[in-house]
Amino acid sequence: MPDHTENTPRQRIDRWLWCARFFKTRSSAAKFVSTGRLRVNGTRITKASHIVKPHDVLTFPLTNRIRVVEVLTFVEKRGSAIVAAALFDDQSPPPPTPEDRTAASRNPAPASAPDGRDRARIRALKSKS
Repeated sequence: MPDHTENTPRQRIDRWLWCARFFKTRSSAAKFVSTGRLRVNGTRITKASHIVKPHDVLTFPLTNRIRVVEVLTFVEKRGSAIVAAALFDDQSPPPPTPEDRTAASRNPAPASAPDGRDRARIRALKSKS
């Protein structure tokens, strides 16, 4: 039975991330992969030499949002942003709106100051820790 892996296009994950312009340098892409924050088809990857193939789905955090991209194709040399955009299909959820970010960062103000009973509960919780 013939092995079709030789004919299947594939590329190292650090090189692909760099060519797709997610990172400015290949070494920064390799460092990111080594942190373990990248998943390929749901599996955590820590080696920059990991091979990706077409239709692999990459999930990783980048600039305050989670990126979900499907690998479509590869290039030999890093090209323009237009060429890079053709390398993947972005399936990421939409970025949060500015209103969502400010609402999530604020703590709601308490309705009133704690009374004696509330302070006793707080002291009891603090003493347990």
